[in-house]
Amino acid sequence: MDFTIIKHAVEVDDGIKRLSMRFIKKYAAPERARLSAELCAKIGKEFERLGLATLPRTLPTSENEFIWVIQRDSALGEVVAVAAALADLDKLKMNPLPQVFTNFPQAKDYLV
Repeated sequence: MDFTIIKHAVEVDDGIKRLSMRFIKKYAAPERARLSAELCAKIGKEFERLGLATLPRTLPTSENEFIWVIQRDSALGEVVAVAAALADLDKLKMNPLPQVFTNFPQAKDYLV
């Protein structure tokens, strides 16, 4: 998997880039016919290794879906990390801000 071009594209666009899973698959495994959950997990780990985060956090297996790739050490990346931590606490029924996902229901879908 060579995501150098994706990492540079994210850096050039101020730390965030919207990409299709088809485009990502082209660099991850061009020989594969389809995206699998296993391949998506490997892609996610490689992005993490490169200092990138994704929204949604669990990558979709459909090539027609789009995701956001975010530089983790940017201001936006830190905001996403905080929101993801809240989503994790919400799953555990320990969210210190229980109304946050009631007020912003779409956010929770991306942070799962």
